[in-house]
Amino acid sequence: MKYDLGISADRALASMRRVFAEYPRQFWTLIAALFVDRLGGALVFPFLTLYVTQKFDVGMTQVGLIFGLFSISSVVGSAFGGALTDRLGRKRMLIFGLIVSAFTSLFMGLVESFTMFFGVIVLVGAFANVAGPAQQAMVADLLPEAQRAQGFGILRIMANLAVTVGPAIGGLLAARSYLLLFICDAIASTITAGLVYFMIKETKPAPHPDEPEQTFTQTFRGYGQVLHDASFVLFIGASILSITVYMQMNTTLSVYLRDTHGVLEQGFGYIISLNAALVVLLQFSITRWIARYRPLSIMALGTLLYVVGFGMYGFVTSYALFMVAMVIITVGEMLNAPTGQALAARFAPEDMRGRYMAVYGFAWMLPSTVGPLLAGLVMDYLDPRWVWYFAAMLGLFAVVAFLLLRRREETQTVRVDPVVQADGA
Repeated sequence: MKYDLGISADRALASMRRVFAEYPRQFWTLIAALFVDRLGGALVFPFLTLYVTQKFDVGMTQVGLIFGLFSISSVVGSAFGGALTDRLGRKRMLIFGLIVSAFTSLFMGLVESFTMFFGVIVLVGAFANVAGPAQQAMVADLLPEAQRAQGFGILRIMANLAVTVGPAIGGLLAARSYLLLFICDAIASTITAGLVYFMIKETKPAPHPDEPEQTFTQTFRGYGQVLHDASFVLFIGASILSITVYMQMNTTLSVYLRDTHGVLEQGFGYIISLNAALVVLLQFSITRWIARYRPLSIMALGTLLYVVGFGMYGFVTSYALFMVAMVIITVGEMLNAPTGQALAARFAPEDMRGRYMAVYGFAWMLPSTVGPLLAGLVMDYLDPRWVWYFAAMLGLFAVVAFLLLRRREETQTVRVDPVVQADGA
C-alpha cells in the first residue's frame, strides 16, 4: 500500500513538472505575483457589502448605488488602462495600478461617513481595474493561442487559491476589525508591485519599424475599431447577460443569506471558500477537457448551470443545499471564465490586445453597475427570493444568446482558433 501511494505521488509530481515546463518561466512569475495581490483582495471584497451595511447602517438599495458608482468609474479607468497598455506597455500599467489601488483600498477602511465613502469608491473604481487589461494582455503576449484558455485557467486557479484561504481569514479578521482587511490588502498590492518591477520583463510587442508611433488620441480612437467588430460586440452582449447573473454571488448573496436565512460572515466565508477550492482542484483539468468543444457551446452550458445554481437559492432553505448550489455555480464558472477570456483575446489583433481586453472588461463592469442596484431594489421592496427567480430568467436569455451567436459564427468567416473550434458540441 505504501508502495502504491509512493507511485501515485511520483506520478502527480511528474505531471506537475510537465505542466510547469509547458509554459514560459515569466508566465509563472506573473502568476505568483498576482497571487499575492489576489490574496489581499480576497480578504476584503467578499465582505464589502457586509461592511457597508453594518458600518453605515444602510440598505441594499444604497449598496447597489455604491457598486454602480464603482462600476461606472471602473469603466473609465479600464478604458484608459487598455489604451495605455497598448501605448506604454503592460509592465508600467501593472505597477501603476497596483500602487494606486493599495492607497485607495486603505482609504475605504478609514472614511467615517457614508457621503465620503461615495467619493472614495469613485477613486477605488477608477484605479482598481486600470491594470486589468495589462494583466490579460500580458498573458496573451506570453502564450500562443492554443495555450491561452489553459493559461487563463491557471490564472484563475491561482486567484481562487487565494480566495480559498482569503475569505476564511477575512471572516476572522472582520470579527475583530474591518480596518485590518483594508490594511492587509494595501500591503499585498505593494508587495506585488515590487515583484513585478524586479522580476517581470515587458511583453508589449515591438512596433513595426515602418509604422509611425500613434499619439494617445489615436490610440484611444482605436476603441472605435473594436466596437465595429460585430462578432466581438455580440459576444460582449451575451456575456453581459451571463455575468449579470454570476455577479450576484459577489454582491447580493451574502446579505440575502444573512438576512433571510441567518447565515453569518463565517458561514458565508465557507461557501465562497468551497467555490475557490473547487476551482483550484478542477479548473485545469476542465479547461483541457473543454478544448475539444466549440467555445460558444461551452459558454451556453456554463450559463445554464448558473440558471440552475442561482435559481436554487430562491427555493432551498438548508445550509447543505446552499453548498450544493454553489458547487453547480462553480462548475459553470469553470466553463465560462477561461473560455470567455480566451475568446476575447483571440478576437484581438496583436497591437490592440489591451483595448479588446478592456472592452471585455466592460462586460463585467456593466453588470456590476446595474445588477446590484436592481437586486437591492428587489430585496428592499419585494420578496428577496425574486432576486434569484429574475436571475434564472436572465440566465436563460443568455443561454439563447450564446447559441444564436454560435449559429451566426458557423455561417460567417471570423477569426477563430482551429485548436479551440474542433469537432464537438
